[in-house]
Amino acid sequence: MSHPGAAPGRFASPLGVDSLSMWQVTAGLPEQVTNALEAGRSVDPLPDGDDIEAVVVLGMGGSGIAGDVLAAAAAGVSRVPVTVVKSYELPSFVGPRSLVFAVSCSGNTEETLSTTKAAWAAGAPVVVVAGGGELTRLAAEHGAPVVDVPSAIPQPRAAIGATAVPLLAMAERMGLLPGVTEQVLDAVPQMTRRRDQLIGADSPAAEIAKRIGRTIPLFHGAQGLASVAASRWKTQVNENAKSPAMWAAQPELCHNEIAGWAQFGDVTRQIITVVALRSADEHPQVARRFEWVGEVLREVVADVVEVWAEGSTPLARFFDLVLIGDFVSLHLADRDGVDPGPVPILGEMKDYLRT
Repeated sequence: MSHPGAAPGRFASPLGVDSLSMWQVTAGLPEQVTNALEAGRSVDPLPDGDDIEAVVVLGMGGSGIAGDVLAAAAAGVSRVPVTVVKSYELPSFVGPRSLVFAVSCSGNTEETLSTTKAAWAAGAPVVVVAGGGELTRLAAEHGAPVVDVPSAIPQPRAAIGATAVPLLAMAERMGLLPGVTEQVLDAVPQMTRRRDQLIGADSPAAEIAKRIGRTIPLFHGAQGLASVAASRWKTQVNENAKSPAMWAAQPELCHNEIAGWAQFGDVTRQIITVVALRSADEHPQVARRFEWVGEVLREVVADVVEVWAEGSTPLARFFDLVLIGDFVSLHLADRDGVDPGPVPILGEMKDYLRT
């Protein structure tokens, strides 16, 4: 399987262990974002933004991160709050003046179906982002607008552009998130430049994966889009490399996590690598905290790696970090001969819940 527009043949697992072509699909992120922006700008009908008092995003896993992106991008900009729901229960405040985005690549995510049905019951306007399934069927039944997730994307975690960008575009169209289209358009050439860099033998993603080695990575990111990127790096390592990983956000980690490094340095020095995801968007005091924490942790972890985002806007820098992190996780998978695509344990969990 190849992803349209993703420079066929240039991106492939060095060991050839990639049954779902995750390397190629990952490389197609710039094209995916471009197509997703158009999808979000063309879907109709949308509610009148003047009638909206809150935005709620329903989604789990690789689909749910779309809500995290919207919430982080909207912080300090949107006139209405954005709440992300990753569970079976819908918040009690949801009603006719709440805009609900229901996101599920499969269209069959159990938790998302539960909360979406509750949203309709509460009289909330719902917009669906899905690749078919029960959610799309219910959308047709309720007359709700649908943004299609392309069927060529093999796993939800490879669809971050196709799920997050339509939400950004629709929020802008309703007057809730001004200027976001320009940011997304700025992100595309940055991702294209980064992608070209990632194919070389001196790929920064390969170097980061090498420095992580067989340790457990702990990803740090500043609150906002960089912390969403940190959580993304963590879950990509989990699902692509089938390895443990952790993440935390600055400045919150300076109020708890740093106290936990006082003991067991002889152990943590062997098994943990800290990867700090840095960005020009950091508050000056957060930048100082990164520097101080880095100096402290160099004494008690295997390595401290800094990764600086590039790009002219916050969303361009975010997607730059996403693309690097996705390829880091693929290199980690390749190192151990792990097929990054299938996640059989998730299927086992779903089978268990059905019994």
